[in-house]
Amino acid sequence: MVDMSATLLHHGHIRILKKASKYGKVIVALITDKEIKKFKGYQPEMSYSQRKEVVQSIRHVSTVVPSKFILTDKFLNRYKIDFLVHGDDNINRVDRKRLLLFRRTKNISSYLLRKRVIKYLS
Repeated sequence: MVDMSATLLHHGHIRILKKASKYGKVIVALITDKEIKKFKGYQPEMSYSQRKEVVQSIRHVSTVVPSKFILTDKFLNRYKIDFLVHGDDNINRVDRKRLLLFRRTKNISSYLLRKRVIKYLS
């Protein structure tokens, strides 16, 4: 499983999905609009259903399920997940034995992309 917001999809998302696919089928835990608003403080540019459609079209993804911002072992168990693949900024409450952490892709995030757009428009 890979969890993500995918508010603005970028190459860092693709890289983590590609890495996860080496361990088996990839289920994406896509964070709901309500949870993004609660934890990140803004309404996503695309709705959950639009983000789901985009993420489902990526060849490394087999399934997309709705999720909260912070995942737990109980959530992983519900979907029979062996590993949660995440960047090294992980804050999920999952047993470390089930975590596969990778370095984040440098100089990219949805936040940085959003910031660039705002600067461009200013």
